[in-house]
Amino acid sequence: MSALKIKKGSNKHSAYNLRPTFSDITERHTLAVLVDNEPGVLARVIGLFSGRGYNIESLTVAEVDHTGHTSRITIVTTGTPQVIEQIKAQLGRIVPVHTVHDLTVEGPSVERELALFKVEGEGEKRVEALRLADIFRANAVDSTLNSFVFEITGAPEKIEAFAELMRPLGLVEMARTGVAALPRGL
Repeated sequence: MSALKIKKGSNKHSAYNLRPTFSDITERHTLAVLVDNEPGVLARVIGLFSGRGYNIESLTVAEVDHTGHTSRITIVTTGTPQVIEQIKAQLGRIVPVHTVHDLTVEGPSVERELALFKVEGEGEKRVEALRLADIFRANAVDSTLNSFVFEITGAPEKIEAFAELMRPLGLVEMARTGVAALPRGL
């Protein structure tokens, strides 16, 4: 008998095949959901996510057609391809949902987000924060003797990059609107 004993079912992957399987890959998807603008619809959509343990990274909601009483819910979520397909199918079965579009797979799309950053600092840190804000095209919307509030708009990756650079310079607080997205072209 061998000294090395492996419990049955303890290792799902072979030591010779270290690449993740298709079902192990987690992807980020942006979903655009057109719904009736009525009380309780958002709660039903959110309930679907929470009831099944799906994560929401970003959520924005706004009325897009006042006369038609419809709203657009933009959801950024992550999951395996199977989970993403399950989310889309389950969203489509909710009665006040008109359409579900996966902007990540349906072609090129434009994603933007607005964020506010409060940065405290003095001397060189203050000068560097202003210099970086200029590079990122962020606007100083409030200023005191020892802090700034910057407003920045852009793709989520741009917002993350700005946050990473502001942390060592005195980032105290940030607020983000969440992703707004539309498909490109006609």
